[in-house]
Amino acid sequence: MSTTTLRLPPELRDRISRLAEESGTTAHSFMLEAIAERVTSEELRREFLTEGNDRLADMLENGLGIEWADMRDYLGQRAAGRDPATPKVKRWRE
Repeated sequence: MSTTTLRLPPELRDRISRLAEESGTTAHSFMLEAIAERVTSEELRREFLTEGNDRLADMLENGLGIEWADMRDYLGQRAAGRDPATPKVKRWRE
């Protein structure tokens, strides 16, 4: 494992130390976990954006998609715990 030096403002260092102690871990472990969580979050965010951009490109290329009103109703029903039918893909441009 390589070593990296972080220069922390005293207030942040103190906050980390306090939270690490309350969590029953070391400040080092606390910071590693925080960094790992942030890296994972950013990777997922980028995957999400890439997938969305790819889907938009496909939609623009083939002119097929799901109308927003249909998707909104579908998602609302899913959020309410129901199992609605998947909305139909339609040609939205010629």
